[in-house]
Amino acid sequence: MYCHPAINFLVREWLLTSAGVLCVLTTLWRGERPAWSIDEAQVLVVLFALFVAVKGVERSGALSWIARSVERGKRLSLKLVLTTFVLSMLVTNDAALVVMVPLTLALRIEHKDMLVIMEALAANAGSALTPFGNPQNLFIYWHYGLSPSEFMLAIMPFVIFFLLLLGFSAMLLRVRPLCIAEPEHEACVNISATVFYVLMLLFVILTVLRVIPVWANIVAVAYVYLFDKGALQVDYALLLSFFFFFGIADNLGAILATQMEHPIHVFLISAMASQVISNVPAAVVIAEFTANWKALLWGTSVGGFGSLVGSLANLIAYRFYVNSKETGHSMAFTMKFLLFGYFAFGAGVVLNYLISR
Repeated sequence: MYCHPAINFLVREWLLTSAGVLCVLTTLWRGERPAWSIDEAQVLVVLFALFVAVKGVERSGALSWIARSVERGKRLSLKLVLTTFVLSMLVTNDAALVVMVPLTLALRIEHKDMLVIMEALAANAGSALTPFGNPQNLFIYWHYGLSPSEFMLAIMPFVIFFLLLLGFSAMLLRVRPLCIAEPEHEACVNISATVFYVLMLLFVILTVLRVIPVWANIVAVAYVYLFDKGALQVDYALLLSFFFFFGIADNLGAILATQMEHPIHVFLISAMASQVISNVPAAVVIAEFTANWKALLWGTSVGGFGSLVGSLANLIAYRFYVNSKETGHSMAFTMKFLLFGYFAFGAGVVLNYLISR
């Protein structure tokens, strides 16, 4: 059945579509346009530079080389899960899954479905540690003017708990590599490109840590535009979605003019909202109503588990698996994904309750 390209785009980019519609509706309800701040513009610039740096490292072949080195030797499941966990801290949860899930699907091993599910959980859990591990972290860090130490200390128990849980689970999952699919030609690593984009990634990190100004990233992006336009092929829909959600947050703040003061309420509302609208927009919208950044950080981190839309990383892992020629039984995979996702969600809720007491 034929669908107009515009309709296909709106369906495929459902997050952007819903964000745009909500921004327009709340603007009409409010009666005036939202006021986007300089800080929000800086977040968008830093996010864009981060996406470009990660895309450049990926194009240089460095990430693929790192991933290939993991597939050799014993305890394959543990290495795949832990590599995803650590990689997500450094290059975002989305980029970690873009590398690790295709690698996993290329291997001739058992239990690929469980490995992909555990990698999605690992990416969401590991990326929670650093301010630049995922978009909602970057927003919370920037919006509340936090220091790196207080941010990381606040979420450290969450990260350690799921590191131990996922590491233990990966050790229990015994996979037999029947025959590892080796590429016909070893991909080359472009050393000069790798060095440049790693330096650019360092620039982004130093900007997040407020060591260097935001404009330094603009200079780096301009250089990329002149010499490597392929690295500019990033997720512009997500950036535009952020723009709309900043507008939605401003509109709702003016309409409701209320604060959620109790940390438990903030945690539960942000965790549950993430199940419906994803944890990135949940962080942007709820931040307008609360000063409890720790509860919001925990809520959106736990909210990344559970539903397929809890985190954009979940959708990346899911789409890679169900669209692969090597896999099938998408309904069975979906049920497993939701089962283990909501188990992690419940564990996160219980952990937050125990710590908050």
